[in-house]
Amino acid sequence: MTATPVRHLDLADPAFDVTSAQVHAARAEGWYAETPWGWAVLRYAEAAELLRDRRFRQGNARWPEQNGISSGLFAGWWKETLLSLEGEDHTRIRRLMVPAFRKRAIEAMAPSFRALAEELVDGFAARGEVEFIGEFAEPYSARIICRLLGLDEAHWKQVARWADDLGASFSVDVARQVPRIEAAITGLHGYLDEVVADRIARPREDLVTTLVRASEDGERLSRHELGVALVFLAFAGMETTRNQLGLALQTLLARPDQWRLLAERPDLGPNAVEEVMRVNPTVTWVTREAIEDVDFHGLHIPRGGIVQALSHSAGTDPEAMGDPALDITATRPPHHGFGAGIHHCLGHLVARTDLAVALPLLARRMPDAVPDGPGVWLPVSGNTGAVRFPIRFRPDPG
Repeated sequence: MTATPVRHLDLADPAFDVTSAQVHAARAEGWYAETPWGWAVLRYAEAAELLRDRRFRQGNARWPEQNGISSGLFAGWWKETLLSLEGEDHTRIRRLMVPAFRKRAIEAMAPSFRALAEELVDGFAARGEVEFIGEFAEPYSARIICRLLGLDEAHWKQVARWADDLGASFSVDVARQVPRIEAAITGLHGYLDEVVADRIARPREDLVTTLVRASEDGERLSRHELGVALVFLAFAGMETTRNQLGLALQTLLARPDQWRLLAERPDLGPNAVEEVMRVNPTVTWVTREAIEDVDFHGLHIPRGGIVQALSHSAGTDPEAMGDPALDITATRPPHHGFGAGIHHCLGHLVARTDLAVALPLLARRMPDAVPDGPGVWLPVSGNTGAVRFPIRFRPDPG
């Protein structure tokens, strides 16, 4: 009997769509496919197992190197982010940062998030049209990051520009983006270092002060570690929330019944977040690197081998999800939009809270919403989302 050939998915091609029929066809044939960087995991069960397998480490540390970037500011900063660290350094820094992200503290900010969302919608609701990214998703996500970190909210546009430029770190053409990325690292690091110096001298009730004070058994984050962490938090928190908001609207507007239900049932906001991240995540793959030779369900992965768990493919796997179509009332296995295992996203509660606040409010105040043209979108690979997304809806006089 002849074995079925393993499919090849060209993840290195900026035009490749990781949600495409080609990926679904590969998933129907087997749990993995070959890629220019190693292998892609396509099914939920294998993805969930691999992401928690201690024979693998976070694979992002080699991302610059894989793209021919072996030195310089970007390569050095990337290796020091929590996303790339492993072992004792990762454990220590993550442990010191956890108090800033406690559930009670994040949930206490929900009324502030809701007031901000209402303020922004008030600016366009009566018109019955909006360019959603520029008028809501970007200011909402950037101003929330400013509030979370205790930054001057008047600076949100500059913070958003730096975050947007740093977002190119996850693009498949990252090698061409290095000057832009390094300028953003320099600008944002300098700005946040001034904030840290201010909080050391004049503590406040904000996340930066919490991190400045964070200690355990006499250990503290060094000034350098704090700077690296804050730059990453500022850009990742703003960029991923902005992108996920656009993707959430794209997903929900394609299902008017779900949009209406969310307007009627704001209590479904948290579940709607999980559903849209399952079927249309901004983080389209999660990377792992083998730290030893691994035999995994019949696939031999040598030490140093790279594996990408494709978030959409795993999240819509009918073997795990049954009918994978969007259903904001459904209870599903956990998606991988925030990663899994020891590298599960530290800021997931912030993202879940601000999205769960915004989506029902938008559904209520933008009735009968439909896309007003195709919009402009990032490639559906790496980290994806909308650049521009015009929407029409029935005007809400308030």
